[in-house]
Amino acid sequence: MRPFSYEKAATPAAAASAAAKNPHAKFIAGGTNLLDLMKLEIEKPAHLIDVNGLALDKVEATPEGGLRIGALVRNTDLAAHDKVRKDYPLLSRALLAGASGQLRNKATTAGNLLQRTRCPYFYDTNQACNKRAPGTGCGALAGFSRQLAVIGTSNTCIATHPSDMAIAMRALDAVVDTVQPDGAQRHVAIADFHTLPGDKPQVENVLKPGELITSVTLPKPVGGAQVYHKVRDRASYAFALVSVGMIVQKDGTGRLAVGGVAPKPWRVEAADAELPRGAKAVAAKLFAGAKPTHDNEFKIALTERVIEASLADLRRA
Repeated sequence: MRPFSYEKAATPAAAASAAAKNPHAKFIAGGTNLLDLMKLEIEKPAHLIDVNGLALDKVEATPEGGLRIGALVRNTDLAAHDKVRKDYPLLSRALLAGASGQLRNKATTAGNLLQRTRCPYFYDTNQACNKRAPGTGCGALAGFSRQLAVIGTSNTCIATHPSDMAIAMRALDAVVDTVQPDGAQRHVAIADFHTLPGDKPQVENVLKPGELITSVTLPKPVGGAQVYHKVRDRASYAFALVSVGMIVQKDGTGRLAVGGVAPKPWRVEAADAELPRGAKAVAAKLFAGAKPTHDNEFKIALTERVIEASLADLRRA
């Protein structure tokens, strides 16, 4: 690990301002992803700004009937929160499907959204990776790609976004709240927060230099039966090959988001409209334009089966 300087931020705006002044700075909260990447010298911040003291660890009701989740709320606490379990069970289930109990005790809401891909070519500094080192190429394109994306990719990157929580947030139409270096606030729909690789795979979201996530806001509960299904290579502590977060109302309408298949939480509103027609119709809309590799083309059929299993569970609910 390379040497770095360190400071504790006094306010969110001060943290954002400090980060904007130092292009080699990173925010640190739980550190469950950042510290690993620093040890591997994938992330090389010269300065760390500790945001743990910013009092962003509350879950509060909004005037509109939703929830405002502080950026520093730990995953364990969020999953166990009474209001989340009652009104947003999809979110609670997705959080509990992620990582180990020890990691959930440290991992934060904002950090979960910002965690970086687990693509093996990104983690291996001996391999070409445009996300880690722009312009070096993508070793995964001609390499082993079983875990990687089948939709939303480009000829520069086929990595997947690893978050379980973000899949639930996308299905729930969450909004990401931020503060900018000048103190101004911004509110970004989660549909627009994560970006596709295009020709800049190193850019993974729409945050501006120094911009700090302060909270994530959920709209008022949509009700319906909710489920999160995650398929992985081992029963726990593994990232999704395919995951499905689904909400279905009594009339059969609903919405879903899919993980493990794209560089961002994957939701296609046209696919939502196909839920009453069944899994095959939904999958056809979800994967229109998909470009799977020989190694990962199974994910399309697997997603269809997970959607069918989720619908079956919800019919019994």
